[in-house]
Amino acid sequence: MLTIAYLGNGKSTNRYHLPFARKLPDKIKIKKIFSRSKPSEWETFDDIEYTNQLNDLWEDPEIQLVVITTPSQFHYEYGKMALEHGKNVLVEKPFAESSKQAKELFALAKEKGLFIQCYQNRRYDSDFLTVQKIIESGKLGDILEVEMHYDYFRPEVPENTHEFSTVNSYLYGHACHTVDQVISYFGEPDDIRYDVRQLLGKGRMNDYFDLDFFYGNMKISVKSSYFRIKERPSFVVYGKKGMFVKQTKDRQEEHLKLFYMPNHDDFGIDLPEHYGVLTYVDEQGGYHEEKVVSEVGDYSRVYEGIYETLINGKEKIVKDEETILQMKILEEGIRDIQEAEKQ
Repeated sequence: MLTIAYLGNGKSTNRYHLPFARKLPDKIKIKKIFSRSKPSEWETFDDIEYTNQLNDLWEDPEIQLVVITTPSQFHYEYGKMALEHGKNVLVEKPFAESSKQAKELFALAKEKGLFIQCYQNRRYDSDFLTVQKIIESGKLGDILEVEMHYDYFRPEVPENTHEFSTVNSYLYGHACHTVDQVISYFGEPDDIRYDVRQLLGKGRMNDYFDLDFFYGNMKISVKSSYFRIKERPSFVVYGKKGMFVKQTKDRQEEHLKLFYMPNHDDFGIDLPEHYGVLTYVDEQGGYHEEKVVSEVGDYSRVYEGIYETLINGKEKIVKDEETILQMKILEEGIRDIQEAEKQ
């Protein structure tokens, strides 16, 4: 059994962590949750102790893992504090504010013989897992291009933000999902080109990004905007023999926002209208167009992986070097805006 505590009791803990950790009662015991105040909109659980004293986490010898779910500007501070108190740590994304901070946390964990990892649950999105299945089927032949879109129509967010902040930028807050997907499956790119903008002008938030990753002749594009009244497809994959289009995103977040939780058998499951379309020409020149049943996404696989690492000694599912590379990419992507803001 892995006994854990949460440092933070907001949306991240209650929407993206607790429902999935609680799916694994034979592996995960949630003992405590720290919060300076208790948000009334979230359900509380009788089997969890709620505290406003940080020392209750540090001084409890049963707690093996502390999960940091605070706003991202506090990830480094609390991650370091947890390690210094001898606790293994899981940190929400973005992992830190810089690659320097990330390297420092990994070095401190190594020095103390402890575990620290970034919570990259989007590796277990159904659309991303389905794209992997299609690529590995070989039906598209050599892959030439992949487009990944993470769009919203939320103009009120940038319109009501009147100053630039690196840590609260769209790049840091959302590319931490998609960039990790790219790195986790395709590895380190040969080259990256960045188009990171403030669509409302200087002094406003970053609300758009378009990153191109190059792997030999293959290009992976990651594109996101707050001003897309109609979302672009979640994934489009082009190969020498055909293409695959997955219009809709993984549905786990959709269900979580409705407080429809993973204890339902159909939680996060795509219906036929959500299935992607595969179009290709086979070896005999025959034309095919067919719907592809989506893989099942499941964020609890992050907790299963951590259990296997801490209890059974398995390899970490999110490697240190992957997290450091992601932080370097985010830093480079936002640099031009940072420099322009100083002028």
